[in-house]
Amino acid sequence: MHKIVLFDMDGTLLDLAFDDFIWNECLPERHSQTHQIPLTQSHEILSQFYRSNKHTLSWYSSQYWTKTTGVDVLNLQKEFQHKIKARSGCMELLNTLKEQGYQCWLVTNADCASLQLKLDNIPIQDFFDVIVSSEQIGYAKEDLKFWQELQGLHYFEPQNTIFLDDTIQVLKTAEKFGIRHLFTILQPSTLKSKRQLQDLEYKALDQLTELLSILNQTDRKDNDVKIA
Repeated sequence: MHKIVLFDMDGTLLDLAFDDFIWNECLPERHSQTHQIPLTQSHEILSQFYRSNKHTLSWYSSQYWTKTTGVDVLNLQKEFQHKIKARSGCMELLNTLKEQGYQCWLVTNADCASLQLKLDNIPIQDFFDVIVSSEQIGYAKEDLKFWQELQGLHYFEPQNTIFLDDTIQVLKTAEKFGIRHLFTILQPSTLKSKRQLQDLEYKALDQLTELLSILNQTDRKDNDVKIA
């Protein structure tokens, strides 16, 4: 059976700088203009919305935010789509994994519309055997039910699966589900500095391609065990 590598999208394969820019700069400005209120007030209102919806399905829904803020959030993303960028080493990693016979799956909390926008701008779609948005599942990845539903749709053995995600809460839930090989990202957004290793709880990759040498070492150990 092929080994499966699950990838998060934003902050893992793609630079989270795009999303930071949209949510922390563009949306407050557009919200302020739309409702004719001071920018500081928009920042306060949106911060409150963000805090109360974090780690829920609504948090990732363009439709929800459009309804809540009165700003067409998907159009806002389309307006600045030229800023969508892959993280360094993304293509090289995906290409090598496919060549080595791994199955790559994309499991993202991005809603279907945002997912499609990213895939229209960054040509990674063909690397994946499975592409799933939490909107299709009905639960965010922070919810154990996401993983149960995903396994029901596309069977995988958690103990033999590798998973990369920049969100610690997501990794904790995946671990609870039984996924053993978990990695996070040291610098999800180039707009922010690298995170502190001691704060992350999981092995953090600085460069995505570091995963290749880790997997090669694991494969060598497996082979040594078989030979012994």
